[in-house]
Amino acid sequence: MLGGSSTALPDRGTRSRTNRWRSAARLVRDLVRIHPQPFFIAVGGAAVFALCTVGSSVVLRWVIDHVIDPRLRQGHVALGTVFTGLAFVIAVGIIRASGVVVRRTWAGRAHYRIAETLSGQVIDRLVEQPVTWHQRRPSGDLAARAGVDVDAAVDVLSPLPYATSVVLLVLLSSIWLLIIDLPLGLLAVAVFPLLISINVVYQHRVDKHYTDAQSHLGDLSAAVHESFEGVQVVKAFGAESRETARLSVIAGRLRDARTSAVVLKATFDSVLDAVPALTNVGLLVAGAVRIRSGAITIGELASMIYMFTLLVFPLRLIGFALSALPHSLAGWTRVREVLDEAVEPDPAADLGVAADHHGVSFTHVSYQFEPDRPVFVDITFDVPSRSTVALVGTTGSGKTTLLRLAAGLIGADSGRIAVTPGTTAIVLQEAFLLGASLRENIAFAGQFSDDEIWSAIELCEGRDFVEDLPRGLDTEVGERGVSLSGGQRQRVALARALVRRPALLLLDDTTSALDPATEARVVANLRALLSESTVLIVTSRPSTIALADHVVFLNDSRIEATGTHNELVESNETYRSIMEAFEHDRTTVEPGPI
Repeated sequence: MLGGSSTALPDRGTRSRTNRWRSAARLVRDLVRIHPQPFFIAVGGAAVFALCTVGSSVVLRWVIDHVIDPRLRQGHVALGTVFTGLAFVIAVGIIRASGVVVRRTWAGRAHYRIAETLSGQVIDRLVEQPVTWHQRRPSGDLAARAGVDVDAAVDVLSPLPYATSVVLLVLLSSIWLLIIDLPLGLLAVAVFPLLISINVVYQHRVDKHYTDAQSHLGDLSAAVHESFEGVQVVKAFGAESRETARLSVIAGRLRDARTSAVVLKATFDSVLDAVPALTNVGLLVAGAVRIRSGAITIGELASMIYMFTLLVFPLRLIGFALSALPHSLAGWTRVREVLDEAVEPDPAADLGVAADHHGVSFTHVSYQFEPDRPVFVDITFDVPSRSTVALVGTTGSGKTTLLRLAAGLIGADSGRIAVTPGTTAIVLQEAFLLGASLRENIAFAGQFSDDEIWSAIELCEGRDFVEDLPRGLDTEVGERGVSLSGGQRQRVALARALVRRPALLLLDDTTSALDPATEARVVANLRALLSESTVLIVTSRPSTIALADHVVFLNDSRIEATGTHNELVESNETYRSIMEAFEHDRTTVEPGPI
């Protein structure tokens, strides 16, 4: 031990409880800051209700002692006294009801406005993050953070205005009970700390179950989203039972966590009902003795029991708020994980501007997908402006990665990438379509005339199949374009890019589902009609490669050769073997209908 004295440190449980309450206080503070005005109006309405609740007990005492008791004892009471008592009851009732209306109306507004704003903040942050950030996270889990987690985070707001006014109600009612009769008042007031302690213990024990449940809910959302996205694969491989079992396990964890929370809540509700009921019995018995001794009047006892009975529900509202806290904290934690994470640099912002004679320029670019797993190292080449360049290579050589780098979807680890100023459009190998009309999929948030859309479709050799659709451009293609064939989806995705007349067009094997003749016509159309565009295309078909002005051959994470198609066939054995293998496969395997 250093020194002559020591200071005892708080135990881990105390620190944990302190941290929870601090977290709860920060949660409320941060939520209220989003839209403080409707929340505090609701709190004001709840305060009026609290004052009128105590006032109703005072009025009840006055009416019993000045109207009801004299009428029973003496047989008559002054009419003015009756009307005075009636006026008191009506006035307190109207003001109390007004407080309820204000509280509920503005608490609801605060709840939904804050939820809307918070959800928008999460969505904005998700949009701000680059593609590389999204690739590391399940999309279903991210959707849950902007939906169910936001809903959970704001759950505490609904009971909170009323719960905060309970503090005022308990304070005023305690003073009033002690003023009426000190012994009975002490008995009633002593129960308040007990009820609050029950709420605190419940909140402490249920915290873990709500946190676990919210986490399992995020896992379930991600798993369901993944399963629905891959429904065709699941069906094709007969994996329905496997997916059902997988989702059942996750759903079981969620069920167990929520069941534990419900069991605790049921126990809590039972105890919270029993304590006030037993206290009322005690007050009634002790009060009868006090009335017989002349210490209090019937009106005073009735006022005390009425006051205590009115306090039971408000005290339970504290319980509702405390029970909502763990759920809200769990949701809030997951929401803050998204909002507090720094926005990663946008790779597109790091793209330089290529010289006039270059459409795309890669200078000493290196990129690795994982540590110790380089995709390529020190790649250097230029794509001449308004030319068509084919990227050819072995599997995993980095062809798609180069396109994503040029599009600014991912950033290089080192080196410099420059592109021609203007619109850049990329068409990925897997054509993604929205569950909307063909027109909406091609326009895709842009404003284009039907003539412009049809022109783009013709470039893609798609007029025939579009005209054969039931409603033409207005045909709904289904989720992910499920109603279209693979070749049709590719041509729609290509038309989406071409309608924008991009300065740089990046094609990632986007004609792989087309027969060679259709592919050749599409590429020829691109060369003829997009003479002002630079086209960088990933392909393996010799017929398409032959239409390119230049070929960049990638092998073993590096550029092995560059030149025209014919030059590489003659000079590079690896390139020649790839072309011969493709031609052999094409002649021995008859392509299916598109």
